[in-house]
Amino acid sequence: MTQLALVIDLNVCVGCHACVTSCKQWNTSGAAGPLADFNPYDEDPTGTFFNRVQTFEIGEYPNTQTVHFPKSCLHCEDPPCVPVCPTGASYKRLDDGIVLVDFDKCIGCKYCSWACPYGAREFDEGRKVMTKCTLCVDRIHDLALPERERKPACVLACPTSARLFGDIHDSESAVSLAIRDRAGYALMPEWGTHPSNHYLPRRKAAIRMHKDELIRTDNPLKIDGLLPKPAQTEPSLDDIASW
Repeated sequence: MTQLALVIDLNVCVGCHACVTSCKQWNTSGAAGPLADFNPYDEDPTGTFFNRVQTFEIGEYPNTQTVHFPKSCLHCEDPPCVPVCPTGASYKRLDDGIVLVDFDKCIGCKYCSWACPYGAREFDEGRKVMTKCTLCVDRIHDLALPERERKPACVLACPTSARLFGDIHDSESAVSLAIRDRAGYALMPEWGTHPSNHYLPRRKAAIRMHKDELIRTDNPLKIDGLLPKPAQTEPSLDDIASW
């Protein structure tokens, strides 16, 4: 069975929030929208977002690092949000493994958000329904789009290619190779939900410095005072440029 998922490389994510804004834009105007916003420009903005980036510091001073951790619905292979839904609004598709919500059936009881151990569900206060990441299902299966654009909006918007998309059940797919070759891991596997989305761990890069690279070298033209100067007979910039 096909299981579409995201693989996120924490080593190259710079926390630019391009994935957040592109996700918001596409889904607001797509099948999942409109996504409510309340006081979006205040000090404490609130609203409905399918994708969020959490930023925090690790380590102890002075050896600290900044980690950017994108998080959205993990499209679990055994999603606990599905069986608790009293109306069947939450369901998992058989053909691609994507977990979705039928807004026409959702009554906003929030049972699915309580069952989700990852806090990935978003309650839309405007429509009083539960929403979540759809992996841009209305985009990835749209045959009217070029094949290279049939990917989630967040994947296409990432400037560092930190987000990969594909079938993790295909052993030769780019996501499966990345998980296998770079020790990809699932979030909180102890819950037994078998999340489809995976993360690639951060890696420390060894930096080798040579002694001569630690010595500041002055501009050699400053040493003997022979900086290039135009001759007095040559026109100046003000003489030849018009503004």
